[in-house]
This record gives sequence, structure tokens and C-alpha cells, in this order.
Amino acid sequence: MRAKTAVVLGAQWGDEGKGKIVDVLSERFSAVARYAGGHNAGHTVIIGGKKFVLQLIPCGVLRPGCKGVIGNGVVLDPIAFLNEVEHLRALGVDVDRQLFVSNRAQVILPYHRMIELAAESAPGRQKIGTTSRGIGPAYQDKMARSGLRIVDLLNPALLRTHIETACAEKNAIAHALFGTDPLDPAQMYDEYSAAAEKIRPFAADAGRMLNQILAQGGSIMFEGAQGTMLDIDHGTYPFVTSSSATAGGAATGTGVGPTNIGTVIAVTKAYVTRVGEGPFPSEIHDSSADQLRARGQEYGAVTGRPRRCGWLDIPQLRYSNQINGAEWLVITKLDVLDELDEIPVCIGYEIDGKLTDEMPADVRGLETIKPRYTRLKGWRQSTEGITAFDKLPQAAQEYLRFQERESGARIGMVSTGPDRDQTMLLPDFEQALAEMSSAK
Repeated sequence: MRAKTAVVLGAQWGDEGKGKIVDVLSERFSAVARYAGGHNAGHTVIIGGKKFVLQLIPCGVLRPGCKGVIGNGVVLDPIAFLNEVEHLRALGVDVDRQLFVSNRAQVILPYHRMIELAAESAPGRQKIGTTSRGIGPAYQDKMARSGLRIVDLLNPALLRTHIETACAEKNAIAHALFGTDPLDPAQMYDEYSAAAEKIRPFAADAGRMLNQILAQGGSIMFEGAQGTMLDIDHGTYPFVTSSSATAGGAATGTGVGPTNIGTVIAVTKAYVTRVGEGPFPSEIHDSSADQLRARGQEYGAVTGRPRRCGWLDIPQLRYSNQINGAEWLVITKLDVLDELDEIPVCIGYEIDGKLTDEMPADVRGLETIKPRYTRLKGWRQSTEGITAFDKLPQAAQEYLRFQERESGARIGMVSTGPDRDQTMLLPDFEQALAEMSSAK
């Protein structure tokens, strides 16, 4: 029998609108578990006109009775986490009963931010376009087996020793390489030992909790961060994030085994965006980009950075669906395309004069791609707020069906506006969800 679980992830370079989709679907699940990334991943959810911007905390906590679980695959900045908790408390969200943090999650400390900011700013270094929030260095320490976990943060003696040892090393490295001023370990200990006590009530064996939910007949949604093309293994390396943003990360990042992953739901915009540096084959270099950016409000939820905009890229989407095993496709921001007479779609690549529909592994190949386009007819009328597929303009239906045919996954849901209610669920997808979440 198929497990009552679903992974919801970004099919592109992040910012696909996963927050809204997880929020819409979360009413059908017992828990929502975040499995990767840190507070560099912003989710914006609009409920009844009220905006919630979440960076670390899973969107499920916005649904009364739904548990929000931060998994072991996440790197957690204690101060950022507590600020977000206080913000949600002030908005009336019951975080104290609904929110849990894996005691195996890694901790971001100030020296991680110091190292990343200095490295990203150093002359002659290749800029990745990070948020300089310490995400990458925290994952580095995790893989070097020198990181600090939540369970360690809660041990005052261990925390003091760790901070003193790490500061001696990181201060020396940062000063030698970048001329950075040293951090004070005593001040850091005072701040983070106080933060640890506020985090203590949220700490739990998250893997055990999630497996118990399934054993008791409950259901879980796994919430991805960033997007497939930013995955450390499968993305446009080295212009990627430092964690596993693909579906495989849901198992390693929560402690729920891969045989308990029921389905994968890939979220994609009706076009494509990217924040930061790195290759972007279908990027638009004319005024059409400004039009999409303005209509789609394409600015980072965390950083405020303007997003680069491009046309839908079918080879990229097909690649993403393949490595994630995506069964369902959720398409967001369809309404952003409402004013266009025609819509270019990238259907293949030309690299060194040769035609291909494969996503190259090397950056040079990605940077030399010449996208090949087909042009689909626009619909030139508003789709905003439409909640039934057959009520969409015929050209919009054809655009969506083209995306479905070419990408290898079935359309389950379409978003036609930012609010929770501006969403349509197609009948087959609704039936699949009902079966998956029947025992919430």
C-alpha cells in the first residue's frame, strides 16, 4: 500500500511558489516536515490578504492542528529561528504546540556567517551569489564532522568548549585569508546559551516522531527548500546551494525511509526565474523580463533581490521531473502571462552547433547553450482567481497541456493568484490526495 506521504519541491531554481502550495495542501496532512536548507529559503503565504513570510518554519504551522517539523537535514540559525517564532506568535499562530525541531539538525553560528561573507566578498574569488547567512559553511562543518547539532547546543558545557575551539580556528582562518576581525567566544556563548534554553521546548527526535505519525495512520508532507537546479548534486554546480533540494533529500533530511515516500509533487512556474549567479539557458534579455518581473512581483522573499526571468524551459523541467521521480506537476503564476500575445517556450538546446534536449553537467556547456524556441498563442484575458480548469481560456488550457505532455508529469494543480483561495485542483489529483491523506 502506498505511504500517505508526499514530497513538495521546486522543479526549477527555487521561488516557484512552494510556500503557497504547501499551505493549500497542508489541511490534508497531519504534519509538514522541512528537510533541507536554512533561513536562506523564504516562503511567502497569503491568507485572506494577510502575508506570512517564513524562512525556517514549515508552512504547516499556519494550519491549526498540523504539526510543523524542522528535520535533521536543515541547518538552523537559533537567533533567526527565535525571531520567526516570536513573529508567528504575534500573528496568533500556535507555534508552541505545533512546532518541533530535530535534535539532530545542525546549528549555524556567527563564525559561519563571517566566513561566508568574507569569502563571497574577497577579490578574485568566484561569486556564487549566496545570501551570506552561513548556510554553506555550516554544511561544510557538518560534512567535516566538526559541526554543532541542536542536541549539543542544549548542553552548556559542550557548547562552551565547542565555541571556544571553533572560534580559535575560524578567527585565525578568516584573519589570515580575508583580514577579518575576530569574534568574541565569550559573548557568543552568552548569547547562544540563552537562545538554547528558548529552543529546548521545541527539540525532539523528529525522525521518531514522523515515523510514529505514519505508524498511527497519519500523513506527512515533506517540504523542500530552494529548487532542483540548486541541488548540491544535480543542480548547476557550483552555482548551487549546499544541501539536497531534490526528492532524495526528504528521506535523508527527516529520518523517514525512502520506501515511505508516497508521491512527489513538483512545483513550477508558468515561466522560470533565478536569483543570484549561474547559468540560466532560457533567460530573457529584453524588456519582456521587466514585464514578467513587474507582474509576477519577482523579488526574493528573504533578500529582496530582483529575480532573473526566463521563458519556460522544457528540457530543464523534464530533467528535474526525471531525477525527482515527479508524478504530479503544480503550475504557479499562470496569471502573470495573461497580457502576452504569444509565449515562447524553450523546447531544446543547441550546443557547439549540435541539437540536444539533454541538460549538460558542466558549466561551460550550460553557458554556451543557445535555446531553441517554439511559440504558443497567448490568451490576452485574465485568468486571475479562476478555480476550474475548463473555465480557463482555451489558449491557457493548451499552454498547460503542452507543459504536461512535454515534461513527463501530470498537472494536478494550477495557481492563478497569490492568495490561498486562488487555486484549482484537478479531479485526478484531488482523488489521489484524498486517498493519501484520508487518515489525517
